[in-house]
Amino acid sequence: MGENHERPQSQWDVIIIGSGMGGLSAAAALSRTGHKVLLLEQYQTLGGLTHSFSRNGFSWDVGLHYLSGLAPGEPERKLLDWLCDSPVDLAPMGTIYDVLHIADTDPLLLSRPCEAQVLDLKERFPDETQAIDAWYDAVHKGREAAMSVLQLRGLPEPFGTFLGWWKSGEIKRWCGRTTAEVAAEITENPELKAVFFAQWGDHGGRPSKASFAAHALVSYSYLERGGWYPVGGSSVIAGHMLPVIEQAGGEARAGVKVNSLLIDDDRVVGVRTAAGQDIRAQAVVSTIGARETVDQLLPDGLGHDDWIDEIRSFGPSICHFSLHLGFEGDIEAAGATKANHWIYPDGETDAVWEDAPNGDPPGMFVSFASLKDPQHEPGPKQQHSGEILVWTDWSTVERWANSPPGERGEDYANFKKDVDGRVFEQFEKYFPALAKLVVYRELSTPLSTVAITGHRMGAFYGLELTPDRMLSDALRMKTPIKGLYLAGQDAASPGIPGALWGGVLCAGTIDPKVFKHIR
Repeated sequence: MGENHERPQSQWDVIIIGSGMGGLSAAAALSRTGHKVLLLEQYQTLGGLTHSFSRNGFSWDVGLHYLSGLAPGEPERKLLDWLCDSPVDLAPMGTIYDVLHIADTDPLLLSRPCEAQVLDLKERFPDETQAIDAWYDAVHKGREAAMSVLQLRGLPEPFGTFLGWWKSGEIKRWCGRTTAEVAAEITENPELKAVFFAQWGDHGGRPSKASFAAHALVSYSYLERGGWYPVGGSSVIAGHMLPVIEQAGGEARAGVKVNSLLIDDDRVVGVRTAAGQDIRAQAVVSTIGARETVDQLLPDGLGHDDWIDEIRSFGPSICHFSLHLGFEGDIEAAGATKANHWIYPDGETDAVWEDAPNGDPPGMFVSFASLKDPQHEPGPKQQHSGEILVWTDWSTVERWANSPPGERGEDYANFKKDVDGRVFEQFEKYFPALAKLVVYRELSTPLSTVAITGHRMGAFYGLELTPDRMLSDALRMKTPIKGLYLAGQDAASPGIPGALWGGVLCAGTIDPKVFKHIR
């Protein structure tokens, strides 16, 4: 596709469905290469899981807690700068980016670079030095295998087929086994395994189910250059990308739900909105999720049943509760840090809270966004924001899924109150001084994820990150349906950086000129 200066003003080069990081990056990349893009978002706020919200003077990010691979000079940083009208200012979190609290053992600090973390682990586990070396060797190889898969999905068929053949052994070895299977070959020490597994919430793939290569890809990305946070909060990302789209003659519209794709002669030629408007384009990119695309947008009888069946064979990733906290006071003196905290009270790192609100959460992730943001002004009250994530199962909220917000009844309100209480009680055990400074609490459930993203069953990370998903040929950016492309997490890997790559590689599949800027 190239520029068409004779194109009618009402026609677009590309329509992109969804304004999360995948949609934003695809739209910005295509805009940079001369395309007129229409970005459509069903939610009332642009940005998907990169948008922010405020209550009572406190602000929280919806889905971003820290970013990896964005140190100055790294490919992702150069790519992000190219996609923005001016560079996003990113603040480093420091040497220590995560703290692990596993059962009753002393907290373990995760630090950059990789060599420092290896030395720390060997000091903690002196009898496991060979296992530690073997694990990080596997992490490096697993990361390379995952990167090969990403390249495969963005390359044209002949080149992708060749790369797949050339790298097939490594891809099968590392992508085709779970994190737990690889760890079992390396060590029998349950505490060391818990350390290896602890950050699985960064990609949503439970160790017993997730492809090891995907775990390696995400965990490695923090090892070399640590974590980064966008100055001003996650919403600044959309703020820097949207002008690029508009300057190229494109447009972004919030509150516009796409109901179906327009098909002409077995080719996608546009979309039909919930308001009944038909909008045409030369190509359509869906970033709403692969399963959501085939279930919600494709008409019956289109064919390509094998491809559709394979997409439908993948289950959803985990869902979560978020307890948003507002503090007043000196939170650093009370124990808050820029580093995130992974808490596993019983040492079990492969569990989710399936029977909420009964019992205690088996694990939680605690983050203090305002400490990561040098632009944050706490004011005279020393106001700060924090968040607790707890992984759960869709079954905990399924009974209210078909009821709109505000109409879920007293039992839902009581359910949220009970979950809030259990989560905060657990938080208080680890941060008693901090708990006393909390002046505001608000719980969101997997139903909030559905409202924001439209993901089936509240899946925070899209499709479940199994070996079958990683090895699947169905998740290419270019689908077998002419004119339809996939971008975002499902087309690449989970998380904000994965969605970034998914969007850019999709844009390059549409217009190879994009690939000149990936280096």
